[in-house]
Amino acid sequence: MELTREVELSGPEGVGNVSPVAAGLRGRCPRCARGPLFKGFLEIDSGCRVCGLDYGFADAGDGPAVFVIMIAGFLIVGAALLVEVNYAPPFWLHMVLWLPLATIAVLGLLRPLKGWLIAEQYRSKAREGRLDPP
Repeated sequence: MELTREVELSGPEGVGNVSPVAAGLRGRCPRCARGPLFKGFLEIDSGCRVCGLDYGFADAGDGPAVFVIMIAGFLIVGAALLVEVNYAPPFWLHMVLWLPLATIAVLGLLRPLKGWLIAEQYRSKAREGRLDPP
């Protein structure tokens, strides 16, 4: 699978083959991969400070949360079941182990996955659906 593509720009020199996966997971601009995508933990900036791309198109919706729930849920619940079946620890120990790990997993995955989905949205030129007039 090819992770790079040509982007036609009138922007700064050196902008072109950008991997949406690499740019998104690092929280960088989907066009130049140099400017920051986020201005807070999950808040999207208004535009790229390097190449001038307007981030007005960016709307990841609930996608990142769904992926985080599926990935972190699978890992945490699977690990908790393995520990329960093999060691049968008391309930309080499950809480001490899995609540902090689940929190770290969710917070650690949410921003990179949101960045990746926005970069894929830019790459595929995805926009809000519209109906053509009859």
